[in-house]
Amino acid sequence: MMLDARKVARPLLLSAVLATAAVSLSACAPLLVGGAAATTAVVITDRRTSGAQIEDKNIDFKAEKQIGDKLGAGARVNAMSYNGIVLLTGDVPTQQAKDEATRIAESIQHVKKVVNQLNIGPETSFGTRSNDTWLTSKVKAKLLDTKYVPSATIDVTTDNGVVYLMGLVTEAEGNYAATAASEVSGVKKVVKIFETISREEALKLSGQSASTPATSSPPTTTNNLAPSSTAPAGNSGAASGGVEVMPIQ
Repeated sequence: MMLDARKVARPLLLSAVLATAAVSLSACAPLLVGGAAATTAVVITDRRTSGAQIEDKNIDFKAEKQIGDKLGAGARVNAMSYNGIVLLTGDVPTQQAKDEATRIAESIQHVKKVVNQLNIGPETSFGTRSNDTWLTSKVKAKLLDTKYVPSATIDVTTDNGVVYLMGLVTEAEGNYAATAASEVSGVKKVVKIFETISREEALKLSGQSASTPATSSPPTTTNNLAPSSTAPAGNSGAASGGVEVMPIQ
């Protein structure tokens, strides 16, 4: 009976060890959707380096703190950085305050460009801000569920019902993402602040081979999904891909 118990216990112990190892490795490995092989799945990962991600978080903190210290309680400024491109949203009382926010953000180390989308006027109500948070959550869920959209490499924020998308994407991926976001109920407008890269670059950054079949990437043509126009409102400096507004149908 003791021998039988050992025979049963050993496989159970081995299973527990393997399960623990799998959990540990999953924290470091990219998640594959649609299959185990990279040739048949889109790798869900942030296309920035780990260093760039940390630097962007530092920029967010520094920009919000320094702008808040300078402009005081009369301003509500949120900063979101992606690969050194900083988006400013929120409310400031005057054009002078808006310009000052741009100057402060531009002075921060490693900032490449500032896109200033601050509204001039009274601070947005708590109800509107809560709704913006809810819209951001819904848009993220929509992107996660949309084919051909690398949702893990796209950052989303919402201000006064306007959704802003940032990330390293191909032109087709950006168009699919913007269209998906525009279909979320309650979204007034979608603004794309993407860095556009080639399909080859996207595959390389996602850890895939350039020979990956086209089934794992969006078609090069997107029919009527392209944004209608560029809208450089509030931009500072030259844009990589620019700021594009997706019309809401």
